[in-house]
Amino acid sequence: MPTPIASRENARIKAACRLRESTAERARQGLFFAESPKLCLELAKGCVCETLFCTAAALASHPALADLAPAVFEVSDPVAEKLAGQPSPQGVFGLFRLPQFGTDILRTGGHYLCMEAVQDPGNVGAVIRSAAAFGFDAVICSAGCASPFSPKALRASMGAAGRMPIVQVEDMAQTAALLRGKGVKVLAAALYNSRPLSDVPGPFPDGVAVVIGNEGQGLRDETVAACTAAVRIPMTGRVESLNAAAAGAVLAWHFRGEVNEG
Repeated sequence: MPTPIASRENARIKAACRLRESTAERARQGLFFAESPKLCLELAKGCVCETLFCTAAALASHPALADLAPAVFEVSDPVAEKLAGQPSPQGVFGLFRLPQFGTDILRTGGHYLCMEAVQDPGNVGAVIRSAAAFGFDAVICSAGCASPFSPKALRASMGAAGRMPIVQVEDMAQTAALLRGKGVKVLAAALYNSRPLSDVPGPFPDGVAVVIGNEGQGLRDETVAACTAAVRIPMTGRVESLNAAAAGAVLAWHFRGEVNEG
């Protein structure tokens, strides 16, 4: 039977709100915050849900939620409004254990989608979703990227962040060098001094990593220099570039790994 919480000043509720708002708090507690029944159920396929807050109506509509976490609390509507990070509360809020992956999972033969200082959480989440859709082995995020486990990024990834290994590194140039040392072909997505995608068809038996840069400034010169080569997405002269989410989807499809539609 879920434990009821009726007060907006409850300590658990305050702690959950801090997780929702703060990357530092998520790192400190080793947890992240997710909202909505669909997102929580999706994330639970790959992440451990430690605590769940639900309204009575949400529990009645989604009975599977009652078994999602060892600690389940039934919250009042005013408490749900406080927990909600968006105008229309969906009545379900989960605290999940933050996955931890290091560069030790990077291997010869892998497919990796990398982001350097991509600051918009919606773009970060969308790139993670594309990587999951097209069979990549992991996503690599440098310092300066929006948190993949912020509420907005989680919504954009549609739960893929719970199933896709995400490696967070300090310096993408150093990581590119690490991957090249494993035989992985590392390709910088860049407009200048680059080859069109049609000139880089694969296959890549030793692996491939594609690096996408900051929305406004692109990749650092050091990062491009550390890569094997630079590639560009051919497009008309009516636009200068694609945003990171759109570029990530095109690149993920072109350099896709094994895709099992079943």
